Amino acid sequence: MKTTAPRAIAQFQVSPISFGCMNLDHAYGPSVSANQGERVLLGALDAGYTMLDTATLYGFGNNETRLGQVLKSRRNQFMLASKCGMGGVTGDDGVTRRVIDGRAETIKAQCEASLKRLQTDVIDLYYLHRWHKATPIEDSVGALADLVREGKIRSIGLSEVGAATLRRAHAVHPIAALQTEYSLWTRNPEIAVLQACAELGTAFVAFSPVARGFLCGPQTPTAFDAKDIRRSMGRFNAENYPKNAALLPDLARIATQNDCTPAQLALTWLLHQAPHIIPIPGTTSAAHMVENARAASLDLSAATLAELNALFAPDRIVGERYDAQSQSEVDTESF
Repeated sequence: MKTTAPRAIAQFQVSPISFGCMNLDHAYGPSVSANQGERVLLGALDAGYTMLDTATLYGFGNNETRLGQVLKSRRNQFMLASKCGMGGVTGDDGVTRRVIDGRAETIKAQCEASLKRLQTDVIDLYYLHRWHKATPIEDSVGALADLVREGKIRSIGLSEVGAATLRRAHAVHPIAALQTEYSLWTRNPEIAVLQACAELGTAFVAFSPVARGFLCGPQTPTAFDAKDIRRSMGRFNAENYPKNAALLPDLARIATQNDCTPAQLALTWLLHQAPHIIPIPGTTSAAHMVENARAASLDLSAATLAELNALFAPDRIVGERYDAQSQSEVDTESF
């Protein structure tokens, strides 16, 4: 399989490894400075990334604002993806909390706000960030289809749904891309949704492709920022992390044998799984961003792929990928 070739999402051809912007403003600690964010975003375009992925949720709008300010003059150089249906609502106590809402009026209002923050007339790929289970998926996709007809978005995506929900949505309007977590240590998409995407002509966008940093090498979870979402994830807790980390020396060995970093090995493994898979690693480091892009040029042997598959077999991973609340909000198949 040629892993350096562009990959298709609807009418677009994008870089086989594209860029997830969340890390700059959300989930792992404080937002980066304006200068650092600009360095990473402009560097991503210069390094050949041709799809950038953001969301209403990230930094409660700040990430979209950052992209609009930095990239307005280079808007024609990349495919812009964003997400709706999950955002922030500020309560009487002044605290902004995450809320899932897939009603048509919410989707349309969030799109208008995103267009203004992103300083663009159209969003190329607009995902439903989470399926709001109180709202039929057909209704949410119908609202997104209205936005396509109005010329405000060009294609529709879904995030964190399984094969059955994808098929229901696709019956309303073609789904250009489905995004969910996929990496060596999260193999759930292999149950059903990867095949469903292939059958429907839907691109599969793999977020957290280096397992929230786990596949980059040993970490110290006790040193994570107080607001780092990994603190609530069972795989990183004091009991489970050492068991999972026991897999990392073999990963490092295989990476050395293939003259690459563990992160690059994890990314190219994904590219080798199927031609409709597009990983979107995120980082706050310009150097890591360039390093990740180079993973597309690596070629793995069948023996190496088999060794990695066995090393990270699903039954060797300890702990759930989300806490109970977050797990209840997704619609993905699980081992």
